[in-house]
Amino acid sequence: MKGFVIKTLINAAAIWVAAWIVSGIQLAQGNADWQHKALTVLGVAVVFGLINWLIKPVVKLFSFPLFILTLGLITFVINALMLLLTSWASNRLELDFHVVDFGAALFGSLIISLVAWGLHLALDDD
Repeated sequence: MKGFVIKTLINAAAIWVAAWIVSGIQLAQGNADWQHKALTVLGVAVVFGLINWLIKPVVKLFSFPLFILTLGLITFVINALMLLLTSWASNRLELDFHVVDFGAALFGSLIISLVAWGLHLALDDD
């Protein structure tokens, strides 16, 4: 349980940074106060974590030949697709999170991966 909470908080921080840097990722737009933004990003982090836990392994399994063909670069595309799926699911759950297009998802997923990797190293969440 402790690991899930830490990973969710790390994902929340990474998503918040990506929304701050990438103009195509919108998180709690308008005059939302910081509490609304914090709850929104935590909800999105839970959705993102569930999608990465449930769906991403299946997608990686079926795209294994592409991993070999592209020497693993297809991972960036799969991460972007998972971020777009998170945006769609967040919309269905009425969370104020939206990814505009694939380019924003690709850049955002790269930022999320880098920030999450850095925070995992810094917090030593084993």
